[in-house]
Amino acid sequence: MTGARTARAGGERRVVVTGLGAITPSGLDVPSLWDAVVSGRSAITALDEPGFQGLAVRIGGRIRGFDATGIVDPPLSRRLSPLQLWAIAAADQALADAGIDPAALRAGAGLPWDPTRTAILAATGSGPVDAMQAATRALDARGPRAVPLSVVVHGAPDAAAALLSERYGVRGTAHGVTATCASSAIGLGEGLRRIRHGYADAVLMVGMEDCLNAVNLAANANLRALASGYEADPAAASRPFDRGRRGFVMSQGAAALLLEAEDVARDRGAEPLAVLAGFGESSDAHHPTAPHPQGRGAAQAVAAALADAGLDAYAADGIDHVNAHGTGTPAGDAAELVALEAVFGDRARSIPLTATKSSTGHLLGASGAIEAVVAIRTLQTGLIPPTVNLDDPEFADWDIVRGTARDAGPMRRILSPSFGFGGHNGALVLERP
Repeated sequence: MTGARTARAGGERRVVVTGLGAITPSGLDVPSLWDAVVSGRSAITALDEPGFQGLAVRIGGRIRGFDATGIVDPPLSRRLSPLQLWAIAAADQALADAGIDPAALRAGAGLPWDPTRTAILAATGSGPVDAMQAATRALDARGPRAVPLSVVVHGAPDAAAALLSERYGVRGTAHGVTATCASSAIGLGEGLRRIRHGYADAVLMVGMEDCLNAVNLAANANLRALASGYEADPAAASRPFDRGRRGFVMSQGAAALLLEAEDVARDRGAEPLAVLAGFGESSDAHHPTAPHPQGRGAAQAVAAALADAGLDAYAADGIDHVNAHGTGTPAGDAAELVALEAVFGDRARSIPLTATKSSTGHLLGASGAIEAVVAIRTLQTGLIPPTVNLDDPEFADWDIVRGTARDAGPMRRILSPSFGFGGHNGALVLERP
């Protein structure tokens, strides 16, 4: 398909999701991730390797069983960070899910869209931090000539976008998106805008993160942001909205979503999985790590996403479910509910809500992509995953799904918000086709 496309006559283009991919501690593909989350299984385990000894927090969501063989050539595989390999694998899955053979693209078959109007966005909070840490250790131990060249080529947060654009022959926009824990939600919003306003026909957005290393664990533990004291029972550590919550639990992984203009997807016979109907973003302008206590920025982003989707927050047929940011920090969970109440009013407490980080852990910059994947599966199945470890709800008058998954029947729209350190806020409205 060649030639420029513009917005449809009489309005902006609708944007649909046509492919999903995921490499997570809960599973190495979307079906496995969904099965774990909807079943309420925790992916959090002990980090008992020698490199973690002596840390105050030694738990997290680890990728296990991932095999990079065949994903990229061995010489390149050795130069890449794990999160870049996860991002590539998730991207391949998303394309295959959309009926596009990634192996054929690598062999030169050509994209189903004009390559100059196809974009890659790689969202991450920190990028390949392991590469810089390893290079620093090499410099200290063996001197300047020991520092690998790959730090320059593959050590930046946006390097995965360049890798994917070369892999698939994408010649449009290819860059990184970094906004701490809101990175993926904002990446999806940027993809939405790029297609909606006629700058692209398709956008592959990949969220990725890997902060399970001694430096990042120690820093976040020193900040008192992490759940501590759960080494004997890691699965109980992530406790959003529970009175006993002590902080979040870091996890690693990647997820990919393929966005297309609805008319373009229809032309190539693709089946939409969901409509990306609305996006809002904001900044708290308040504190480097603490959320605004009244949820000011979060409410602004949510309200903007609803307005962008053409929704009335108070209407009963608006949002049917919220996949909450819900990290398990005392201040963050409370501020999120204050923000939702500021937007939805009295209706907020009756909207079914869940916090799937209780199962997956917090994938930081990749979390928005993971939760968008889960929200789409929720739309497809009508099943709302449970919030794990919600044994003593602090907010008992809110409809927070707990225990087992709830069969809510057909749903029209789901809100998926993401909030991050630095006051970064992003919110998405996903709609059943």
